[in-house]
Formats: sequence, C-alpha cells, structure tokens
Amino acid sequence: MDKKAYQDIALELLPRMITLPSFSREEGQVADLLESSLSGSGIQCFRNQHNIWSVHKSSGSLPVILLNSHIDTVQPVKGWTRDPFDPGNIKDKVCGLGSNDAGGPLVSLLAAFLFLREQKELPFNHIFAATAEEEISGKNGITSILEKLGKVDMGIIGEPTGMNMAVAEKGLMVIDCIATGESAHAASGKGVNAIYQSINDLEWIRKHSFSKTSKWLGEVSMQVTRIEAGTQHNVIPDTCSFVLDVRTNECYTNEEVFEIIRENLSGQAESRSFRLRPSFLTEDHPLVVRGKSLGLGSYGSLTLSDQALLPFPTLKIGPGQPGRSHIADEYIEVEEIRQGMDLYISLLEGLEL
Repeated sequence: MDKKAYQDIALELLPRMITLPSFSREEGQVADLLESSLSGSGIQCFRNQHNIWSVHKSSGSLPVILLNSHIDTVQPVKGWTRDPFDPGNIKDKVCGLGSNDAGGPLVSLLAAFLFLREQKELPFNHIFAATAEEEISGKNGITSILEKLGKVDMGIIGEPTGMNMAVAEKGLMVIDCIATGESAHAASGKGVNAIYQSINDLEWIRKHSFSKTSKWLGEVSMQVTRIEAGTQHNVIPDTCSFVLDVRTNECYTNEEVFEIIRENLSGQAESRSFRLRPSFLTEDHPLVVRGKSLGLGSYGSLTLSDQALLPFPTLKIGPGQPGRSHIADEYIEVEEIRQGMDLYISLLEGLEL
C-alpha cells in the first residue's frame, strides 16, 4: 500500500478511539480496539494489562527502535462545550478528549510502523507500543513491559510537539518536608511554633538557585505547592508539613538535587520517588542528526512524558500542539496527522546507525 492508505488507516482509527473513555487505569476498551485492529489485519501483537505492542524484526543483529505513545487521557475539564467523546464530523479536524494528547501522535506512529514493516533493508528492527498510565506516570504503563520488549537501543515518544524535536525533558521529584516544634497553649507564651521553624526553610527554597543551568531546560526549579500545620486556633502547632515540587534538568541526577535540598533544610525531607528522571539527547545522536537534516526544530520540554521512565535515549516528537493538551474542546487537524506520519517515516528511513 502507498502512504496515503496508511494515513487513512490512522484517520479511521482515531475517531473510534475517542468514542471510548480511556482515563488512566481505565484504558481497557481502547486497548481492546487496538489489539483487535492489529490482529484483524494479520499482525501479531502482544498484550500485558492495558499495554499493546507489536514487533517487527528484519535481523536479530540490528539496533532496535521503540515507537511509543500512550492511550490514556486525563479527565475532561469543566469548560468543554461539546461531548468530549464525540470526534465530530469536521473534514479538517478530529475533535475529542485525547485527540491531540496523544491520540494523533499514536495513530501517526502506528501508521508509520505499518508502512515501515513492509519495507526492505531498513537498518533497524522496530517495535510499536501503545501504553497505559502515562498521564499519571503509573507503574502499570511502559515500565511494566520493558523486560518483555527485550533490548532497545533508542526510542521515539509520540507526543504533540508540532513535529519539533524535544531533545531534552525535565524530570520531577515530589518531596515531603516536615518542620518540627513543641506544642503548647497559644496563650502561654511557651512552646516552639513549627510554622516559624519552617520559615527559614521556605525562604531558602524561594531564593536558592542551582549552579548548573541547562541549555535546553534552564535551571532546576522548586515550588512549594502545599502547606499544612495546626489543629485549632489556641494550640501552637508542633509540626508544619509542606510539599515541594522540583523540576530537574539533565545537569543533575534527581538524587543529587535531593541531597542538596536535604542538606539545606533544617527539618525532615523525603522524596516520594526518584524514578521520573530528566532526559537529554546529544547533538550528534542519530535521531537528532536526521531530524536536523529534515529541517526540524529542537527545544527542551518542561512537561513530563514516558521519556522520564525509559533507560535508553529517546526523542519526543509528534503531530499536534502542546498548547492543546488538557484543554476543553481538544482537537487535532487531519493534515497534522498526515504530515506526522510522513515525517516519522522520513526520520526513520534516513537514519544512519
């Protein structure tokens, strides 16, 4: 089949996906649809929970490239003016929840995978994976199938980037902090107020600048996003807890940033996880070199994707626009999907590995 036929497959599949609610941890119906679509076309696929993948091997000795995007969506916000599960009947747009993030990139990647598996003498083997729980960085998503995929050398992560290359992505840590004091009656003039104990820590967080700055991602950033203390108005609080949202750049590991924070806070600090790591591709990586030859732009992404969970180099790129993600009346243009598939194919066909 020619490229247009594969584009048509993508444009037929996406509206069907949108009609099926696919919130994080509830992706079963869309997983069923993808599984039946692949199997019905005679393509072997595998399934683990709500994750679907298919493998195409030309030779066992070739590098392996993962083509991955996610099937889960966020909950619709209140501002929707139309049914979020109605893809619409607009010739130049596909509407609905998850159309832009990341239905459009996913079906474009799938169409590219189907096209490329029909080609001969490619310098790589490739795997297509449609995975769950990306929006919540869940443990039953991409990380749950990595061992089953085997050795992977590099990956393309399908997210709406306007087909520009996100060559770097910030990591995330959520840190729970506690300042301690000593309770007493508020009228007694005694006790140690934990709120006051926390002030120096909060000021350090507000003013501190990490020394290493990324070309693509800028500085490590910290924001206190929640604070809680006290039980009633006449009791001096003996604990003050606050939550710290930390976005890391590739100049540090998450563990290094945590140690700097912990050493400078007077109270306790505990990271919920180190698993959401920053990522970065060098200028000479084959995916970047090929993308530049196609005239694709590069930038650093401040938002998380499954890149953060993968132990091999990845490039985040896909049709659609980042600003349309998680908004009311989400949509993606038909031409974006067509161009997305074409660019994925051009990016992969011209790789020098």
